[in-house]
Amino acid sequence: MSRRGMIGLAAAGLVAAAGVFALRAGKRRRETGAARTLLEVPVAAPEGPLKVFHLGHSLVGRDMPAMLTQLAPRGHDHASQLGWGTPLRAHWEPDVAINGFDTENDHPKFQEARAALEGGEFDALVLTEMVELKDALRYHDSAAYLADWVALAHSARPGMRVYLYETWHNTDDPAGWLARIDADYDALWLDRLLLPAVAQTGVPVHVIPAGQVLAAFVRAVEAQGGVGNIANRDALMARTPEGAVDTIHLSDLGAYLVALTHFATLYQRSPVGLPLALMRADGTAADAPDAEAGALMQQIVHDVVRSARYSGGSS
Repeated sequence: MSRRGMIGLAAAGLVAAAGVFALRAGKRRRETGAARTLLEVPVAAPEGPLKVFHLGHSLVGRDMPAMLTQLAPRGHDHASQLGWGTPLRAHWEPDVAINGFDTENDHPKFQEARAALEGGEFDALVLTEMVELKDALRYHDSAAYLADWVALAHSARPGMRVYLYETWHNTDDPAGWLARIDADYDALWLDRLLLPAVAQTGVPVHVIPAGQVLAAFVRAVEAQGGVGNIANRDALMARTPEGAVDTIHLSDLGAYLVALTHFATLYQRSPVGLPLALMRADGTAADAPDAEAGALMQQIVHDVVRSARYSGGSS
């Protein structure tokens, strides 16, 4: 074949490849558009208490679901499978080790996730991905495994409510904790994790916007130089055994704020007026916000859940 002929074939190949790419890109845009439309439909409030399965890691923990049970309508129940920094992939693949499995699941509310969902007894499934989320997306195929869990849940119980729990990064993140929460919601949580999974499954998966709530509350508190018994963001974070601020895990006050967020999203009800004093999972009294701080927490949760994109609320 002449050199001119080879060049012609190569050019034709490039044109064909470009056409295939354009077709695939167009298909992805259509699928994403359909997913957005699906998620824009407000979620109807459940008629009664929910039985919720939490799948994730230590940013779920034991105390937050226990607090949610105390805030929710009588009859609410939950179970969980957790790990340490666990990606959805590790929960799904039987040959991938889950760090901290024995420690995190040593409590009466543990159930093996796959068996629990296949049993079809749960009304709602709350999923979360590991952080750093960029690493989860790059190395652990997050959207595909989110879709796997969603498909499993709906195959066992069509109509199960499914949620993605948006978390946060370390408060000392070099890029800025608030800046990361702001930027990552659309760019990572929605565009790269949630929407591809919804497009793949056709199942609505709404967001529990805990990171957005934390950011809104911290901004309000720090703008006022403290509110009630919460001086700043550090009050929402746990302490290490040495007494330093744990920059990722929550204190009782932070867990309370996130439990309110779960309540408002799952039940599509205002948390304003809910109790402030709750118990930890072990039955001991949790540190509670005072009346001023608690009122601000509840109002901010109400406002954020109603307005956050794809939380299921109607703003």
